[in-house]
Amino acid sequence: MLLCLTANHRNASFDLLEKLSFGAHAAAGTLVESTEFVSGAVVLATCNRFEAYLEIDEPLTAASAVAVEATVVAMSEASGVTPESVRDSVSVLHGDDVVQHLFAVSSGLESVVIGEDEISGQVRRALEQAREAGTTSSGLEKLFQRASTTSRAVKASTAVGTAGRSLVRLALELASSRIADWSGVRVLMIGTGSYAGASMAALRDHGADDVTVFSPSGRAAKFALSRGAAYTTDLVSAIENADVIVTCTTVETPVVTPDLITGESPKLIIDLGLPRNVDPAVARVDGVDVLDLETISLHAPLEELRATDDARSLVGEAALAFTAAKAEQTIAPAVVALRAHVFGILDAEIERARHRGDTSPETEAALRHLASVLVHTPSVRARELARAGDAESFVAGLDAVFGLEPAEHTDVAADRRGQATAS
Repeated sequence: MLLCLTANHRNASFDLLEKLSFGAHAAAGTLVESTEFVSGAVVLATCNRFEAYLEIDEPLTAASAVAVEATVVAMSEASGVTPESVRDSVSVLHGDDVVQHLFAVSSGLESVVIGEDEISGQVRRALEQAREAGTTSSGLEKLFQRASTTSRAVKASTAVGTAGRSLVRLALELASSRIADWSGVRVLMIGTGSYAGASMAALRDHGADDVTVFSPSGRAAKFALSRGAAYTTDLVSAIENADVIVTCTTVETPVVTPDLITGESPKLIIDLGLPRNVDPAVARVDGVDVLDLETISLHAPLEELRATDDARSLVGEAALAFTAAKAEQTIAPAVVALRAHVFGILDAEIERARHRGDTSPETEAALRHLASVLVHTPSVRARELARAGDAESFVAGLDAVFGLEPAEHTDVAADRRGQATAS
């Protein structure tokens, strides 16, 4: 069974999301190594969401509850947030709802800014990190790979990408209300990761030419030179000389603090970091305006309804196809058992006929065709029942009519009871 614990910009504060992001990936390892029933875990931590995707071996409600509580405790210990705060802030999704949710997240439909580009890459990296840590599972591999395929299809087939804008570009557009000409602005960029690359491209598009890069990790030179920018190792002087400061680094403590703001010229600081790169007290310094993620999200544009509806329709179809294929795999052992039973009887009868000297290739071929016809309709019906979530009816019918109970088939009845109770 699939589970997802999600806290995002709709049900949790940015402060809490910051803290949860600290130990997110370490918590995934703890879950897989020490938690009964959890066979895989992938953690997605972005600037506006924390999500733990789990695959558990037992489809029972008790196992789901154990896995959920274990995740709450692991995240609490890794982030320093109390278990009560984690429980109050996360929503829990089960089974097919997890598929629909991840496909929508990966396609940018659950982001602060609808259709943003960064999230699909973040979803892929979450899976890669789980692989490196050894916490993924076959079920989660298939789920995340299909999510990436779906996001590419949404981007190629709908206009949802134009319905929203990346947080970086939205932030610069908001800043443009007070900066008429970016070509004359001295910009300091703090950070050298992929988000910093997107920020640099957006700054260039707005006409910013005077950009200096600082990196807390010491990687400013390589990043800046590859993009035709200057770099510095003197943060104090760089802040003093800058008109606009853009922060997008992943360090766990604030890089810009009130004591570093020494100049008298007004400054605009755009904080795109998670956790925050700018101490909240900086916003109280005279002459300083701070745009952080929470402020930016309040100005996210309204969805372009048609484009978003088209994208959600495509996501829904992809989720249904994924869950249908998974359901058919669940019923496959029962269908195999039926075919083995029917063709086993057929082979035995043909062998007895041969011993009696009654051999006819034409008759054998006709009998095998008849057996194929007889099992065709039940096989089709099995897939239909599986897609409808009623696979246990087929398994029960096999037991009632033929006395067959496939040893390898998933306990679909228990799975359904567990989901019904959880809902």
